[in-house]
Amino acid sequence: MKTPFHLFALCACLLVACTTSQKSAETDYTQYVNPFIGTDFTGNTYPGAQAPFGMVQLSPDNGLPGWDRISGYFYPDSTIAGFSHTHLSGTGAGDLYDISFMPVTLPYKEAEAPLGIHSKFSHADEKAYAGYYRVRLQDYGIDVELTATERCGIQRYTFPKAQAAVFLNLKKAMNWDFTNDSHIEVVDSVTIQGYRYSDGWARDQRIYFRTRFSRPFDKVTMDTTAVVKEGKQTSTAFIARFDFSTEEEEQILVSTAVSGVSMEGAARNLQAEVPENDFDKYLAATQKAWNRQLGKINVKGNNEDDKVNFYTALYHSMLAPTIYSDVDGSYYGPDKKLHRTDGWVNYSTFSLWDTFRASHPLFTYTQPERVNDMVKSFIAFYEQNGRLPVWNFYASETDMMIGYHAVPVIADAYLKGIGDFDAEKALAACVATANTDEYRGIGLYKKLGYVPYNVKDEYNTENWSLSRTLEYAFDDYCIAEMARKMGKKEVAEEFYRRSQNYRNVYNPATSFMQPRDDKGAFITPFKADEYTEHICESNAWQYFWSVQHDIDGLIELTGGRQRFAQKLDSMFTYHPSADDELPIFSTGMIGQYAHGNEPGHHVIYLFNAVGQPHRTQEYVARVMNELYRNTPAGLCGNEDCGQMSAWYVFSAMGFYPVNPVSGKYEIGTPLFPELRLHLSNGKTFTVLAPNVSKANIYVRSVKVNGNPYGETFLTHEQIMGGSTVEFEMGSSPARK
Repeated sequence: MKTPFHLFALCACLLVACTTSQKSAETDYTQYVNPFIGTDFTGNTYPGAQAPFGMVQLSPDNGLPGWDRISGYFYPDSTIAGFSHTHLSGTGAGDLYDISFMPVTLPYKEAEAPLGIHSKFSHADEKAYAGYYRVRLQDYGIDVELTATERCGIQRYTFPKAQAAVFLNLKKAMNWDFTNDSHIEVVDSVTIQGYRYSDGWARDQRIYFRTRFSRPFDKVTMDTTAVVKEGKQTSTAFIARFDFSTEEEEQILVSTAVSGVSMEGAARNLQAEVPENDFDKYLAATQKAWNRQLGKINVKGNNEDDKVNFYTALYHSMLAPTIYSDVDGSYYGPDKKLHRTDGWVNYSTFSLWDTFRASHPLFTYTQPERVNDMVKSFIAFYEQNGRLPVWNFYASETDMMIGYHAVPVIADAYLKGIGDFDAEKALAACVATANTDEYRGIGLYKKLGYVPYNVKDEYNTENWSLSRTLEYAFDDYCIAEMARKMGKKEVAEEFYRRSQNYRNVYNPATSFMQPRDDKGAFITPFKADEYTEHICESNAWQYFWSVQHDIDGLIELTGGRQRFAQKLDSMFTYHPSADDELPIFSTGMIGQYAHGNEPGHHVIYLFNAVGQPHRTQEYVARVMNELYRNTPAGLCGNEDCGQMSAWYVFSAMGFYPVNPVSGKYEIGTPLFPELRLHLSNGKTFTVLAPNVSKANIYVRSVKVNGNPYGETFLTHEQIMGGSTVEFEMGSSPARK
């Protein structure tokens, strides 16, 4: 199935001079992607098939609930109980698993709930790369292959000679998910359609589908069971069985389109994207799409594991956000009404507390067209919901995590001149969201200059008051920067003032950010290494540095560069004791630094601010080489919709956005001898480090476009200008 693609690329090179894009086409980057990375330990990824940013995430489900199986699949498991079309990548949130099919031969194996109908499988009979997944169901001798387009999943079942069946289970729900209602109807001898409504992390989810089999089913059996809530039947759950008499090696394709709008919308999606029963055709198209995206960054080096880690990270960074409009632009909004775009694509699944840090800044270079559409999606969400999204998917605001972090994504896009979105509307949405006084302590934050820990509102079930203060201050800075560039002086001044609110939770007596009550008193007792309800998934050590917009101000507040450097050193050397019970999100620990969770992702790069860049280089190299590995347990924390991987992509390039809207990228240490970032303006940004190795991690000197360069950061203008950055690497730090 790969031969035609490679022959075409070869012929093209014989006919014309090889351009950069043609060279990228010759390389099958999908083979460097290992979707099993993160399916063990705490990564919570799934190994199935997906197109870049696709609405469909077609992947196997082990069939059992639990945090380890929150993405549906856990590498140490040994059962598969279905292949469903929607999953979340590394969120730690148990939702979706919609439209689950399971092929069997008769008699099939069925266990007590929750496992149900299932089969054993072995990793020896399993394979996956970008856009493709295959497994053998041992109990039935059925080979299952999966691929996907943006809105459709295509399954190819290779059967033995048998009486066989395919189950479609719309009742099955796992973890946080609950089936509210469902429906299946037969359209013709090969076509069915229906819907599944559910509640979970996102409320009132609605997913519609249309499925086409490649041959008529011999028989259809519908089983319906009551959906019971609070002791009363509220609706119906459907399970359908489609019977086939199969010959040896007979293949049946099951092509399913999904829609958030209607069954008719799903039918249009199927006709537009998968009109034929040709698995190989759509697999080749999806491989081509992935190669086009992955080939935007070309790395060269001799360490194959580094390449796999890099391209898998780049792949993971493009699993979310997800497309959430049909081929005709229709989508279901948070106002529970149908809407239609005027040529742009609506996106959903925004894990913004995580992804504003590195994922979205990465998109400004690899996906500027999508960034434009994502900002338009934010504006539409604001118009339909009254405030910008916090963590939304399937037309629902989950209100998970904190801050209003659509703001930095919007501001970064505007400041970089990306897209044609309405900047006036975008700024108005940012300001209105930042002034939603009744939401999560914003009114108190504006009044007191911080969120008090002892005053709760209707949303404040987990408190996190200290973290909210710091997150709001950063977002306010982003609004100020956008307003300043737009010439809105009063707005800029107001939000610059608000951005300094981080100072109000600094306690000079402890030299930490510390929760305060509504009278101004700092909380007592206080221990910086304790995990409390006042700090979001972190402790005071880890959140102290969340002032990305004003590191100089934080240095001054701490007592100067020397004191700041000492505290930063302690962050990485003050280790938890052996008997400390760390929470599930404190993984990838180096001292108090937890790489497995997002708030500290920029902290390694802060040594640059105190004249110790070699310390940044040491820790960046350590994290890249020790905490990202080419194994199922190769991620040290939740993937979180691409943020864990985007950190690695940036860091491997040799720099990182400490302040995501500053247009400055702090230099760390590159991973590859040669890296080329192909930009949408036709230019190529190049990083050269010919002597880099696992020993030579220190940057001895830097040249930009052949000229000596003395700064510890690179700029957006240098990247977009197609600069060449040359690193002289060595095994010891450069002399000052």
